[in-house]
Amino acid sequence: MPEISTLIDALPPDTVVTDADVVATYRQDWARDPDAGTPAAVVRARSTADVQATLRWASEHGVPVVPRGAGSSLSGGSTGIEGGITLSTERMRTIEIDAATRVAVAQPGAFNAEVKKAAAAEGLWYPPDPSSFEICSIGGNAATNAGGLCCVKYGVTTDYVLGMQVVLADGTAVRLGGPRIKDVAGLSLTKLFVGSEGTLGVITELTLRLLPAPPAASTLVAEFESIEAAADAVVAITATLRPSLLELMDNDSINAVEDMVKMGLNRSVGALLLARSDAPGEAAAAEIALIESACRDNGAGELFTTDDADEGEAFLAARRAAFPAMEKFGTLLLEDVGVAVPELPALVHGIRKIAEQRETAIAVVAHAGDGNTHPIIAYPPTDAEAEQRARVAFGEVMELALSLGGTITGEHGVGRLKAAYLEKQIGPDVMALTRRIKDALDPGGILNPGVGGF
Repeated sequence: MPEISTLIDALPPDTVVTDADVVATYRQDWARDPDAGTPAAVVRARSTADVQATLRWASEHGVPVVPRGAGSSLSGGSTGIEGGITLSTERMRTIEIDAATRVAVAQPGAFNAEVKKAAAAEGLWYPPDPSSFEICSIGGNAATNAGGLCCVKYGVTTDYVLGMQVVLADGTAVRLGGPRIKDVAGLSLTKLFVGSEGTLGVITELTLRLLPAPPAASTLVAEFESIEAAADAVVAITATLRPSLLELMDNDSINAVEDMVKMGLNRSVGALLLARSDAPGEAAAAEIALIESACRDNGAGELFTTDDADEGEAFLAARRAAFPAMEKFGTLLLEDVGVAVPELPALVHGIRKIAEQRETAIAVVAHAGDGNTHPIIAYPPTDAEAEQRARVAFGEVMELALSLGGTITGEHGVGRLKAAYLEKQIGPDVMALTRRIKDALDPGGILNPGVGGF
């Protein structure tokens, strides 16, 4: 390992952290990978120039670099590497809104919620909304192509990234795209970096498309005896319309959330379906009526509808609380497999069978409207046999999704926890092509090694 002092000298004061106690806090992200290493140092960059200097130093000395935003990755994408450098963008937080052009220009450390708030102050809206929107960074959203609750109608992060500045492994900073809705000059390199999980470059600025604020939403909550029946309702709903939100919670997640927030959710039901329409005027009522009819036709019991914004947000808060609510059951393995919507009933049924066969707790929440399902696997942290069963179940859930023509990740990224399964999904030829791109942009292999199979 080269002398860290040379890196310290290359950067402004108070940029490089070597204090062991502080560095240890950067070992793991929210995925809590037990194999995380301890970085030699953490660089808390304030500018593109800081990122450039760090990557030049790392390339010169062959030191691995792990880009990190808020550390909210659920797939181990910002897990520390022993003796490497963790390059944090948490101090890069500026946001500028151009209301006339309807874009936001944000540094990568800004939280998704902060971008939303800045846009809202100008009467505009940034749609992508991961459940962790209050604590996840916009740079991390772009690095994983994050989605969220409104994706069924409004799409995912890549649909809103118009441009970026990105620093390559050798320290070269390039600017891609810009504040233009239509621009097909050259290869679509901006899209190449969205979802690349820090393996091709480090994003230091994003130009994001904004929309006019949507109308107030109408909300429907439906109860079902089983998660399979709720999934059947999702298939029926999406066959005829595209709600602005369509989320699913199973009985385990309902009870975990109710234990935490105590908002009166029905603990006895097999599943809840949460739907919204933000269609203008009377069209919203018409859409809610169609959703209600589809739910009734597929065995829904109690139904609740509201046009009250606070009531609707309360149900959304319950859905967003599922991950932290499950933590009381022990260590979590967080899946985000996805399938085409018609395969959703088979997926949730298969997950339930895996949980029974492996005697493992698996709660299910889902962005059901686009087939992106989050099985939350929990096991006691001190029970080695339970951990082994949980890890087997983790792999079997991915195998199940692939058998249904689906994906091992819809929005969390491959990270380190799913890297071993990527080639099975995309095949050896595409994996080889991916490695050629990686080798061209990062010939030394210093950027986030171990992520995405690299």
